[in-house]
Amino acid sequence: MATPAANVPPAGDATTLPRLPVALAEGGGVRAGTLGARVAQQIEDRIVRDGWPVGRNLGSEHDLQERYGVSKSVLREAVRLVEHHGVARMRRGPGGGLFVTAPDVAPAARAVVTYLDYAGTTVDDLVDARLLLETRAVMLASERLTEEGVTLLRGLLEQEARRRTEPGLWSQDLIHTALCELSGNPALLAFTEVLTRLTDRYAHTVRRTSKAEATRNKELAGRSHKVIVEAVIAGDTARAYAELTEHLYGAAEWMRQSRPGAEGPIAWQLLEAPGAKLSEIVAARIQDTIAAAGWPVGTSLGSEADLLDRYGIGRAVLREAVRLLEHHGVARMRRGPGGGLLVTAPDPAASIESMALYLGYRRAGIEDLRAVREAVEFGALGPVTARREDPGTAGRLEAAVRGRPARWDGAPPATFHDELVHLAGNPVLTLFVRILAELRGRGDGARPAGPADGAAVAARERAHREVVAAILAGDESLARYRMRRDLAACEAW
Repeated sequence: MATPAANVPPAGDATTLPRLPVALAEGGGVRAGTLGARVAQQIEDRIVRDGWPVGRNLGSEHDLQERYGVSKSVLREAVRLVEHHGVARMRRGPGGGLFVTAPDVAPAARAVVTYLDYAGTTVDDLVDARLLLETRAVMLASERLTEEGVTLLRGLLEQEARRRTEPGLWSQDLIHTALCELSGNPALLAFTEVLTRLTDRYAHTVRRTSKAEATRNKELAGRSHKVIVEAVIAGDTARAYAELTEHLYGAAEWMRQSRPGAEGPIAWQLLEAPGAKLSEIVAARIQDTIAAAGWPVGTSLGSEADLLDRYGIGRAVLREAVRLLEHHGVARMRRGPGGGLLVTAPDPAASIESMALYLGYRRAGIEDLRAVREAVEFGALGPVTARREDPGTAGRLEAAVRGRPARWDGAPPATFHDELVHLAGNPVLTLFVRILAELRGRGDGARPAGPADGAAVAARERAHREVVAAILAGDESLARYRMRRDLAACEAW
């Protein structure tokens, strides 16, 4: 979904987080992979270091082969991944080469949806995550609103009103993304763009509605949007919060009632993006098949010959589609007798890397990322407090306070705060905090580490113990107060 204004990032500043150095990237972490994937990462690192110079030619295929010391097949795999991320595009012929492009949020959204599908994300998980971020955006947008912003919001309301008579489904999220853009926080905007795209994609999987029901839904959404916009313009954030909450929960209820098996995970549908390559379309259709079957890890989808016949494509297209599926951890091809395309359990690495890359393009700075983290962490307190008596909750909180948190998919949470979010049980929030941790790690990796301050470490542990004590006592208000105090102290530490 395109944002209301031009998708051009502001100029970078001193707070923009740098990328992890290539030498460290090759050592492991979310950036490990095949040789082609590592070359793609190096190309992307160079683009980020150079300030994302859209339109610049990075060199011909031959030039790039020599620069990275790889074969033509490895380079072409790297180029396919770079193109898949929306970072650059190879132009053939005289004057051609690999040209830097302005990425859309679609590749990041595609990577995120892959992991969240496997993780069993529900409608409520999605809506709860949207509320946490969008209420923060409403507050910031109201504080920073200009005459131009007022004109933009009211213009979008008029656009919605004109489109209500159009048949079929249409996106109702331009107001939501506009408010996030007006917040001035590119990280809030990027995460909300992903969530609204996921909502929009999900809306296309529900049962077919009657014309009367569709018209009624559009009118209800339009009325809610008008109330939200006018409340933001008037500075009445309490009213905007209340209407936004009712609006999103109403949409969630409609989505739950409009499809079979509504209490289970979301049956994501990867829509074919305009301009998508045939291999990307085939990969998306294979992933849809896997999702519809409940993600049966270890099951074979058929041999290469079976898949060529099923999709009516050439071997080169299929193999490129398989590389994309392998990159996202969706499936892998096993050669030889008894082989075939086997369903695998996705690792979140691809989605973490894709979102981190997109946030780098949007110039998300330290303060922007902190605002998102705070929104997510405060939102986790309620669910964790509600689960305080579940087996293992107290023990995991205690371990996190002592610096020994549980492992997530083979990678330990970096902080007590990360584990607190993970315990909330919302896979959207867990993935988002891992993306933020990756960006934090890249920033820390670019700064020399100072000696640990024993007094500061002890003070932080005391602060975390106080938060945990309030949670285990069932006192969410006190936990929020102590969390605010802890986060404020984090800046000084």
